[in-house]
Amino acid sequence: MLTDLSIKNLAIIDSLHVPFRDGLTILTGETGAGKSIIIDAVTLIMGGRASADLIRTGEEEATVEALFLLPSDSRLSLRLEEMGIECDGELLVKRIVSRSGRNRVFVGGGLSTLGMLAEIARDLVNIYGQHESQTLLRPENHLTLLDGFAGLQPLRGAYTALFDEYRAIEARLREMEEGEREVARRLDLLSFQAEEIRAAALSPGEDEELERERSLLVHGEKLLRSSQESFEILYGGDGAVLDKLAEVKAGIAEITSVDPTLGPLLETLETATAQLEDAALTLRDYAARVEADPARLERLEERLDLIRRLKKKYAPSVAEIIAYGEEVTRELDALANREQARGELDAALARLKAELAEKGREISARRRAAARELKEAMEREIHQLAMKHALFEAAFEEYPEPRATGMERVEFLFSPNPGETPKPLSRIASGGELSRLMLALKQILPESDVPTLIFDEVDTGIGGATSALVGEKLKRVSRRQQVLCITHLPQVAAFADHHYKVEKQVAEGRTATAVTPLEDEERVAEMARMLGGVTITDRTREHAREMIEEGRKAAV
Repeated sequence: MLTDLSIKNLAIIDSLHVPFRDGLTILTGETGAGKSIIIDAVTLIMGGRASADLIRTGEEEATVEALFLLPSDSRLSLRLEEMGIECDGELLVKRIVSRSGRNRVFVGGGLSTLGMLAEIARDLVNIYGQHESQTLLRPENHLTLLDGFAGLQPLRGAYTALFDEYRAIEARLREMEEGEREVARRLDLLSFQAEEIRAAALSPGEDEELERERSLLVHGEKLLRSSQESFEILYGGDGAVLDKLAEVKAGIAEITSVDPTLGPLLETLETATAQLEDAALTLRDYAARVEADPARLERLEERLDLIRRLKKKYAPSVAEIIAYGEEVTRELDALANREQARGELDAALARLKAELAEKGREISARRRAAARELKEAMEREIHQLAMKHALFEAAFEEYPEPRATGMERVEFLFSPNPGETPKPLSRIASGGELSRLMLALKQILPESDVPTLIFDEVDTGIGGATSALVGEKLKRVSRRQQVLCITHLPQVAAFADHHYKVEKQVAEGRTATAVTPLEDEERVAEMARMLGGVTITDRTREHAREMIEEGRKAAV
């Protein structure tokens, strides 16, 4: 709900603050007093186009501020929280229009963008009059209005959930189709890699074992020569170490027979002899095993070269190459199951399409039935609003494929005069007619989620009993939503919960607009002015009192 509107340096408004309350607020005043400027100010708050021409003469910028009361559980409050905008039950919107072109927007105390403001404002205020932002001028809103009238929100929600699932599967299939060529290339590559790694038949640590064997084969001649020469020195040749050691032992044995103290030394030499004999035999056996095998060496070189190439292509170690091969195999299995997955997606898509068609047909049938009821209800209402021969209907255009909103597009058509074919509202309805159409629609629809409605020119071309009926209908709407209405008709003003007078005042040679709340006799005087014009009699005042009293008593 709009609780406060502050305007500074806008057109002929110098500085103005207007507090608003719930219910029906009526603004009246003579032509040119500045009532339309208040509408211009709210339009700026809604993200409307700003022009330097709106700035008061002699000033560099104009400012409009609006304070809205928002329930914490409202849809807009939750969306503002998601957008990071502080709300806490109240939302302050500020718009600054500058001659320099540095226009600024503030939402919730923080700097914002015009696009964000326009998006938020759609859930705050609707203006019905000569403004392009009206709900009825946007055909995309007509389907929502019709569905609200028909009570289709739960069914439409279920349909939308099905449609989202349908589109998600469509997207996955499209990705699969678009990636077929890439998948084929990937299959070829993975198949080659898997076969190459499989054919290599690698074993963990194999490269290290092969490197050791290769080293032995490369140095085989040297190893054989060294081991044989060492054996000869120790055991096999003339003057071998073991022969010399035998001589030493014999000499020590003679000494020991005379001096037993060298007995331990003789034992040490025996031990050394045994160890040297073992070493000599080990060298002999080693030399027997050493071989020069050029064919084996060639095979080892080829194997190691293969492993080096695989390491360069796939991974730095044999273990990692094996692991990569296993990963490639798993991916190949997944790609091999691609056709099966595609078949499952095709089946799911067909099932969802059938369910969408079924729900879509149900929604369409209920929409068309509701459209007939809406036509009757709307024509009954607008005929009461001085449009006795007007026609109203909802035109349907079927879509070839399901869409998020259903199987058809809906647009409201209108004919204000007899003999004319109903045409789209945006092409034929005037501002006053649109206001009355919206007023009629508000009598029929169960509710609206926009908390504040502003009606401008709703009384254009009507009078007498019809204007009183307009006031009664406005009063009825104001029991559900805050309603602001600019009117020239006392029959409409009589139903006000709150009455403001808009007038021009001259001070120090400058004209400025003032907005004054009217109570009791002030309100009677303004109603009398609207009834009697220049000459106001006691009878006119009494008539005004009677109208106000009747407005209060009206059963709405």
